Amino acid sequence: MATWIWIVIAIAVVVALALVFLGAWRNRRKHLEQRREEARQLRQQADAHAQQADERERIAREHQQQATEARRTAAEVGARADRIDPDAEAPDQE
Repeated sequence: MATWIWIVIAIAVVVALALVFLGAWRNRRKHLEQRREEARQLRQQADAHAQQADERERIAREHQQQATEARRTAAEVGARADRIDPDAEAPDQE
């Protein structure tokens, strides 16, 4: 075969390999970008869940405070009722 044919074949092989490597590189970049986007979305979901959890904890603390205050008020009212009820037995009379 002529030398120029070998040169053309070598150039074609180099071009084919370059296209394969370029395709693989682009595919890898695309895959990495997809993973980055997925990670961003997961972080946004995590932040939203954390905010919801914080809000629920705040509401739970408020309800706990309200329940404690209601329990205290109920105990005070019960004690007052025991003091003014003429039919109530004193604890030392039992």
